Amino acid sequence: MNWVNNRKPIYSSIWLCIFTTILAGCGSGSDDQVRNIPQPEPLLEEPLESEDSSGDNDPSGDEDSIALSVCRSAVFPSQEWQTCELQNYAKATGASARHLLDLGFQTKLLEEGVNSVLASAERLLVDPFWNSFLNACGSVMPHCVGDPYRHPITSDWYKSIGTVYPVNFYDNEGARLSGRVWAPKNHQEGKVYPAVIIVNGSVQAPETLYWWAAQLLVENGYLVMTFDPRGQGYSDSTAPGGQLGSNYNSVVFRRNLIDAIDFFYSTPNTLYPHNLPEAPGPTFDFNLAKTTKFNPIHDLLDLERLGIAGHSMGATAVSVVQGETDWQGTMHDDNPVKVAVAWDNLMLAGSLDGIDVVPRVPSMGQSGDYFLVPLPYLEPPSENKNAGVELWRDSGIDTYQVNISGATHYEWSLIHPFPSSYWEGGKIIAPDGSDNGEGWANPMAQYYTLAWFDRYLKIAGEKGYEDADERLLNDKIFRERMSWYHPSKRAYKGRDGRMHSCEYIALGC
Repeated sequence: MNWVNNRKPIYSSIWLCIFTTILAGCGSGSDDQVRNIPQPEPLLEEPLESEDSSGDNDPSGDEDSIALSVCRSAVFPSQEWQTCELQNYAKATGASARHLLDLGFQTKLLEEGVNSVLASAERLLVDPFWNSFLNACGSVMPHCVGDPYRHPITSDWYKSIGTVYPVNFYDNEGARLSGRVWAPKNHQEGKVYPAVIIVNGSVQAPETLYWWAAQLLVENGYLVMTFDPRGQGYSDSTAPGGQLGSNYNSVVFRRNLIDAIDFFYSTPNTLYPHNLPEAPGPTFDFNLAKTTKFNPIHDLLDLERLGIAGHSMGATAVSVVQGETDWQGTMHDDNPVKVAVAWDNLMLAGSLDGIDVVPRVPSMGQSGDYFLVPLPYLEPPSENKNAGVELWRDSGIDTYQVNISGATHYEWSLIHPFPSSYWEGGKIIAPDGSDNGEGWANPMAQYYTLAWFDRYLKIAGEKGYEDADERLLNDKIFRERMSWYHPSKRAYKGRDGRMHSCEYIALGC
């Protein structure tokens, strides 16, 4: 956990806290939030008023006047503002109860939890050198399953859309990491594809929580890698020298991301170096552990098109790694990352592992109104969710910030029963947002994540290339879901060379 900014998830330690009366003492609650607040009159239906708004340098501005909701224009303090805040807060806690009362969801969750525990036991029988006993999700128990409708054993997605290969490889200090590489099932012969590597959040968040993004990207023409950093999920808890992972040693989020990039670029002719017999990990395991020597989908990879995405502490790692110019990987002389997405959120000039955040490639941040333990606000929050995007903008690097109303830290790590707005199990939205299902924040995360990667990684003739800018500028589709506390904004150059700048997307550009 990044204790400096106190913004990373404590997945195991707040497991019970969310459902107890000591809720506020279990996370990073602030004086801006309270547990008990007087119940106001019935929630508003948000009647609309008209307000003209236009932009001089962004063609996405609507010709019609922007409809300004009552809640977006509510003045603090007022009964109207308080009513709107409770309406907003109701979204932030919408998933837990609905999933809890969904018998089909609970049955599927238990089924996949049992399958995962059995798979973990089988893995140890085949390969006893694994060392993940200290990890809370080392056997991917039911609450670690994430979205139970995204698992290979019973999901039809894997029969027709995507192929997944389990992989494992040693990190730079000899801990073995568990992961998966993903590819379109019916890929074109001889074609190479762009790729995105996803890094988890802390504490104990397993890769399963981010399979929504892996499936979304694969379905839209990407290769993907998901993996567990050291100390989390199925990966080793420690390195041979006793070095811990996860929040006990948060440098692994940066270093293991670089290791994952190296592994993803490995081939039969250029083997992943940390798996070689003389490396620390294989030496410690007497060269008996069953590792994956190279990326099994290496022949599908376009070497020049790599993006990275990360959540929470993984977002910190993404913010740092994208900007590194003194590249510490072993498979490239220079940093191969071309674009980044940070889920809650781009970091502002912080550092990880002694490396500062330096904007280098186009990067998107996504965040929500609430954090780990969502509680209603007594007054408008003062935190600047846009500090990262402003750093990128002021550095002259393309950037985009999406702030979602009624969203929590767990919109990007789908884990029941942690608090979040409702998410629909197994849902992959249409790229243009025409079919985004019943969920609230996660469909919005899917929409902007895909559009941003399409803008910078797709090439002419590929799905998503032609309309990437159109989707990024289609403000109408999710305007009502954008935070009224934290303006969503952008400052990026379209493929046509025009600069698209907007300081408050929801009010029109």
